[in-house]
Amino acid sequence: MRAVVYRGREEVAVEEVPEPECGPDQVKIKVAHNGICGTDLHEYYAGPIFVPTAEPHPLTGASAPVVLGHEFAGTVVETGAAVDGLSTGDRVAVEPVYRCDTCPACLEGHYNICRTIGFHGLSCDGGMAEYTVVPARMAHKLPASVSDELGALVEPMSVAYHAAGLGEVGPGSSAVVFGAGPIGIGVWFALRGLGVEKITVVEPSPVRRAALIALGADDVLDPGETDAVAHVRDRTGGRGADAAYDAAGVRAAVDTALDCLGHRKHLVSVAIYERPLETSLIKLVMSESGIRGSLCYTARDYAAVIDLMAGGHYDTTGWVEHIPLNKVVEEGFSALHAGLKMKVLVDPA
Repeated sequence: MRAVVYRGREEVAVEEVPEPECGPDQVKIKVAHNGICGTDLHEYYAGPIFVPTAEPHPLTGASAPVVLGHEFAGTVVETGAAVDGLSTGDRVAVEPVYRCDTCPACLEGHYNICRTIGFHGLSCDGGMAEYTVVPARMAHKLPASVSDELGALVEPMSVAYHAAGLGEVGPGSSAVVFGAGPIGIGVWFALRGLGVEKITVVEPSPVRRAALIALGADDVLDPGETDAVAHVRDRTGGRGADAAYDAAGVRAAVDTALDCLGHRKHLVSVAIYERPLETSLIKLVMSESGIRGSLCYTARDYAAVIDLMAGGHYDTTGWVEHIPLNKVVEEGFSALHAGLKMKVLVDPA
């Protein structure tokens, strides 16, 4: 079969690889769509970061080269002998987390921060291929009202939904989101799903601002033209935002987000940082505010996102594009890195 194989920094190619075999506790999936994630871009241009190279991953036993792809949906074409609850023909979105189930975080139900966490498509062969096999517990059934396209977005939207919840907001709350890439858009969708109506989004790219406005966002700022701190303070009656979210991953966003926060509120960090950022912690001291990290999701986030999708909450218009497998580098990685596209789904078929 054809698959997108990662061998190292800026070493990605479509190759012919053996079609995977289904184990007793696994399901084999014919992939419909697989999204290129910001993490994939970091691996391509700055990695290896998550892809194991020196030693095999402790949970998967795999190392580079690997087939990329951890944001995907498709149809079950085979089930292992020990699998219950899934059948051939089921359409599924995949929650691509490998966890140990024995560390303190796992035992407390927070397996998204497992000490030896791994990811399908980074720690082993993934879904940017015609077929892939996953442990059955990773597969979440999609209702008929959720398309395969939306199914491929369940993973990144669950990243955003998990982060949104860590801000401890709800109806009557205010929030400010920095960055209107796919995760920032996802945080905006998630906040609306949690009942937050007063949401400010700060984004320098006119293309991204326009896409979000077209989706229905009513307060989208260009930080080069509008003082985001003064705007948020004014919009919240001087209190500041009840939560801030960094989906940009740059120092300017973090610094401004901290200034936008109300007292004793949190900045939730849901970006990938390639290098350390300098932060003025005195801002946290003087307002008793805090910074919270957000990693991945759990099955609860997947269920919540799929329910919202089934109710028509998410819209892909204007920010999601499809490309064929053989165009993954030039129309995928390169175009995304250059800021020419927002979200790209790779279609193996």
